[in-house]
Amino acid sequence: MTLNVLVIGAGMGGLTAALALQQAGHQVEVIDRVAELRPVGAAISVWSNGVKVLKALGLGDAVEQASGRMNDMAYLTKDGQPLTHFSLQPLYDQVGQRACPIARAALQQLLLDAVGPDNVTLGLACTDYRCDDSGVEATFDDGSTRRADLIVIADGTHSRLRERALGHAVERRYCGYVNWNVRVAATPDLAPLDRWVQYVGDHQRVSMMPMSGEGASPEFYCFFDVPLPAGTPNDPASYRDELARHFAGWAPPVQRLIERIDPAAMARVEIHDIEPLETLIGERAAILGDAAHGMAPDLGQGGCQAMEDAWVLARALDDADSDISAALQAYDRARVQRVGSIVTRARQRADTTHGADPAKTRAWYAELAEEDGTRIMGGMSKTILGGPLA
Repeated sequence: MTLNVLVIGAGMGGLTAALALQQAGHQVEVIDRVAELRPVGAAISVWSNGVKVLKALGLGDAVEQASGRMNDMAYLTKDGQPLTHFSLQPLYDQVGQRACPIARAALQQLLLDAVGPDNVTLGLACTDYRCDDSGVEATFDDGSTRRADLIVIADGTHSRLRERALGHAVERRYCGYVNWNVRVAATPDLAPLDRWVQYVGDHQRVSMMPMSGEGASPEFYCFFDVPLPAGTPNDPASYRDELARHFAGWAPPVQRLIERIDPAAMARVEIHDIEPLETLIGERAAILGDAAHGMAPDLGQGGCQAMEDAWVLARALDDADSDISAALQAYDRARVQRVGSIVTRARQRADTTHGADPAKTRAWYAELAEEDGTRIMGGMSKTILGGPLA
């Protein structure tokens, strides 16, 4: 049975859900409050479980071509001394797919083109919805309404529709650190062009990840993490000086990176997450993406889990022959525990990396010095192989 589906939010999760539902034969309209789609953040590390979803939706070749070749991984101390370096090929062999770090703008455009711009309405905010026996009626800030059989809530970590679906408020929790992220031209004096390099020390981190696709000028997806109190000043004109102060004395590649950033193109984000939710559904409503499981980015799984949500929701509707209630229950069973555990693990990793318990962070640095990649890739493979397309 063909359903009319209203997707609120045109981010990675909303567009992936729209595409999966379209391909399952449903009529889908995507609506977002922003007047222009501007990706939040410079890039996204789409790990193998996310790439598998994109491949199943027919975007695999395009994503592979637009993404970086991340062949190995290294950790270094803040002064540039090696801690560990290993090939990621054993991980890729085990899970059957390489990771695809990609510019957020590039991935968002691929998804938008696949969904069809005519199926996406921008500059319209959904303020509420109500359910009745025949479907859902959504209300928008211009006074208009739209009816559908199902509403998909994919409007991000600040979602108010999530609270409407669940019947209670959901508070965001500050994870204790600020992240600056940006794209820079990739050059060997910063890091090898096919290696994900991370410098760690003083509970801070600097990361450079290859993200350019075939035929493009090579770029790194770079970020800087610093534990800071919530509400510290956010002034783009001061970003370079602020980072130079936080990372004074760090290795020469870090200093060169700070010199080369474009503050106007940089995002500065106070990292928050939400407590794992007990359910991801309401009456005729599915919650997905950051609205369902806003998490710290320390496992690189936020976008990937949104893609998994989209795939699982579409398959649940298939399996239930579009019985919305049964499909939503199946979606909930498949996703609640998985995303809840990843939110928790991402929080634990964020705490360890950023010094919530300084003794644990020191112990982690010591572990890295003894690491041959087995433990790190083991954790990655566990996450990847727990997905719906393992």
